[in-house]
Amino acid sequence: MKFRATKITEKLSSVQIIVLYYFFAVVLSTILLLLPITLKDGADLSFVDALFTAASAVSVTGLSTISISEVLSTPGIFIFAFILQFGGIGIMTLGTFVWLLMRKKIGLRERKLIMTDQNQSTLSGLVQLMKQILLLILTIEAIGAIILGIYFLNYFPTWQEAFLQGFFASVSATTNAGFDITGESLIPFAQDYFVQLINIILLIIGAIGFPVLIELRQFLTQKSGSPFRFSLFTKITTVTFFALVVLGTMLIILFEYNNFFAGKSWHESFFYAFFQSVTTRNGGLATMDISEFSTPTLLSICVLMFIGASPSSVGGGIRTTTFAIMMLSIFTYAKGKESIKIFNREIVPEDVIKSYIVITTAVMICSVAVIALSYIESAFSLLEIMFEVCSAFGTTGLSMGITADLSPLGKIIIVALMFIGRIGIFSFLFLLRGNPTKEKYHYPKERVIIG
Repeated sequence: MKFRATKITEKLSSVQIIVLYYFFAVVLSTILLLLPITLKDGADLSFVDALFTAASAVSVTGLSTISISEVLSTPGIFIFAFILQFGGIGIMTLGTFVWLLMRKKIGLRERKLIMTDQNQSTLSGLVQLMKQILLLILTIEAIGAIILGIYFLNYFPTWQEAFLQGFFASVSATTNAGFDITGESLIPFAQDYFVQLINIILLIIGAIGFPVLIELRQFLTQKSGSPFRFSLFTKITTVTFFALVVLGTMLIILFEYNNFFAGKSWHESFFYAFFQSVTTRNGGLATMDISEFSTPTLLSICVLMFIGASPSSVGGGIRTTTFAIMMLSIFTYAKGKESIKIFNREIVPEDVIKSYIVITTAVMICSVAVIALSYIESAFSLLEIMFEVCSAFGTTGLSMGITADLSPLGKIIIVALMFIGRIGIFSFLFLLRGNPTKEKYHYPKERVIIG
């Protein structure tokens, strides 16, 4: 049986194997959620809801058809936090850790899987990268859990409950999962700016990308006087990431100044706007009922969720670098230039083509999903459906409150979007094909009128 399974995997590409691993992770997570020890006494969880919640957890989206605090027992909360690590840290990162514990040799095939899972372009240094990612994320989660656990002693009657809340909140924010066990997301802390700031820091750490965090750590720990140069990826990612956060904050303040923010102090308005802008990067947590925002704000949030987080992070969407390269290419073409120059470097033309492929495919997938859900879920408005689709594809987890009321078919469509958002557009496109083959011949080239 093992021989036969090995033969089958040998015929699959690295992308297909990774997708298969994530599929098995969803299946395993569904089984774990249906175990009696996971559920509270008297709690009922259907298979469809268990599958939906498992897919949302593995894709670290946060959309849920159930109340986690009402359905899961205390052991179930710890099991669920473990499931979040599948999507947050990554299948291959956890797999590498297990291989190292078992003293298993990590060969070329395993390194190719790691390269695919972490969206890397080279095989060198991958095992060390996995060690750094695992240590970094677990350390951050532990620090966040301790800080929030101690602070939550002011909110909860026992230290056990306070630290349980702090532990889960830290894991959920760092992995950008968007789940909560308060039953109200972060709405109870809408006036507590300390809790919001800690969550903002954890959300940013999870969404900005592992390579950026590792380069930042190398910069901070380097010997004094020694030169250090950040990669082009880190520069573009960081600038784009924070530019989108600032833009989102400004748009929310502008559109809600005479609406939701009317009568609120400047600091209340700022933190509402700032937190909701950060959470659109992939967080899913909220300090208010999102549906209270006006239509222009909700449409802006849809766009921000569609863009999503950075590559090689816990997030989904088209990714920040894809958006940045698209905008740079438009600006460059408008200026009459041929090559994209930024930070004293030039963008490789292949990366520009890849960016437009990702964006076009993502628009097509989300458009089909919106049309299908508009037909299936006629009880909901177009804006509510668009918001749900962008949230699922961006693995964000924000919702206007329609998730639990979706039909079984509607839930399956959202599950598919969450899964595609987690594995990425290129993994989705490569899913049905084998390894790339070199073309043996070419036809004469001819120009086509465009635009």
